[in-house]
Amino acid sequence: MTTLIGMLGLNILTVTGIEQIRRGLLVEVHSEKKLKALHEALSEVEAIKVTAFRQPTLLDRIALRHGKRLDMAEINPPTYRFVREELGVLVNFLGDTLLEGENRIIGIRGMPRVGKTEAAIAACVYANKRWILLSSTIIRQVLRTELLLDESVNSIFLIDGITSSTRGTDAHWCLLEKALEMPTIKIIEHPDVFIRDGRFKVNFDFMIEIRHHENDVICLEDIASSCTAFDMS
Repeated sequence: MTTLIGMLGLNILTVTGIEQIRRGLLVEVHSEKKLKALHEALSEVEAIKVTAFRQPTLLDRIALRHGKRLDMAEINPPTYRFVREELGVLVNFLGDTLLEGENRIIGIRGMPRVGKTEAAIAACVYANKRWILLSSTIIRQVLRTELLLDESVNSIFLIDGITSSTRGTDAHWCLLEKALEMPTIKIIEHPDVFIRDGRFKVNFDFMIEIRHHENDVICLEDIASSCTAFDMS
């Protein structure tokens, strides 16, 4: 196959195994005719089964970079699951999403101290984006009630759904309302608690779930009455 690609004058940028059952290639192409010829030739080779032949998506690039394909665990909203040892993959996935920009709302589910805020901040650093904590308990309790003038432009807003829902003042919720309307990316931890509060109807573009291990259960039914367990301040 590589010989054929070389004869066509195509440039292989990446070759990698994906989950030990597939091989993925990222090829630089400047001719639609050569691309079509490659596809037709590969389709005639019995030893090769082409499962995808397309312009690479973000998920394709992640699969090529890490040798692991991210599949949606749920469709509505799209949900991607990670375990803590895969935080490097998550940071790349979320960071590349931030690089794409657009006005998106992303939810992150997970039990305490699994790496939700750390992964979100690391993704912002990876994407060279400024991150603004509107509510958090990562270092001390944060409950912002206003933004500085330069913070409202090209910033990624990070919101802790538990902290905002259980301790947010009217001024804090007024700020959140403004932030959710701004044309930038918002990352909301504990999105189910945030939605359950009922003050805003939020349509999430996709969800991320982080667990210590694959079989861990994310259980937050009575979180409002036990929120002090999440207070690290």
